[in-house]
Amino acid sequence: MTVFEKPKSLTDVPLHYCPGCTHGIVHRLVAEAIDALGIEGRTIGVAPVGCAVMAYDYFTCDMAEAAHGRAPAVATGLKRANPDNIVFTYQGDGDLASIGMAETVHAAARNENITVIFINNAIYGMTGGQMAPTSLPGQVTQTSPYGRDVKTAGFPIKVCELLSSLDGPQYIERVAVNSVKNVLAAKKAIEKAFRNQTEGKGFSLVEVLSSCPTNWGTTPQEALDRIASDMIPYYPLGVYKDISAKEGEKE
Repeated sequence: MTVFEKPKSLTDVPLHYCPGCTHGIVHRLVAEAIDALGIEGRTIGVAPVGCAVMAYDYFTCDMAEAAHGRAPAVATGLKRANPDNIVFTYQGDGDLASIGMAETVHAAARNENITVIFINNAIYGMTGGQMAPTSLPGQVTQTSPYGRDVKTAGFPIKVCELLSSLDGPQYIERVAVNSVKNVLAAKKAIEKAFRNQTEGKGFSLVEVLSSCPTNWGTTPQEALDRIASDMIPYYPLGVYKDISAKEGEKE
């Protein structure tokens, strides 16, 4: 009896990510959601610039590239031109919350029927560890060697809290992948975000608190511990908006 196997929506190509990086975990969860819903043949992923720029090597579904930050705009075009397809973006914090903030906010405000997987590791990973919009107060990065000073750099952007204030989005949740319990919760959230799209409900975003041992200057285990000790207290986990749940309560 098979108790564990690779999702069918993942290829056999070895991942290029650094040791201890949790992108691989999230890739698996996305692939499991696609398999569970039986949508691989009509799914299109959009990966812009960032650590996951080569995601087209890892998923068996169709993939499209987008310019830095423009994945929601590309996904919007793909979905409107092919409404029967399932379209998702896979974006890092520097991509989604910096150069791509306008695309993110307006796609959410329009309640575009797409799914956004947002990886928040509080740093620019691919380009060498610069401060990101989500870098924590006091966090040391290549461009904040003395720690992020909120007086000059401002406070981190809390994407779930920001987007949940809009009328448009259907579903917004923040999860983490630093423990078995949190990975299972993330799996459930990601599958729900895809299911919402299959049901035509509209914009869904799952923010995943992820690790970056290389640019954090930690071991893989220390990085997971830091998610629990530093990231989650500043970025609390949970559902920030779920219109279908509210409708269910009214019924």
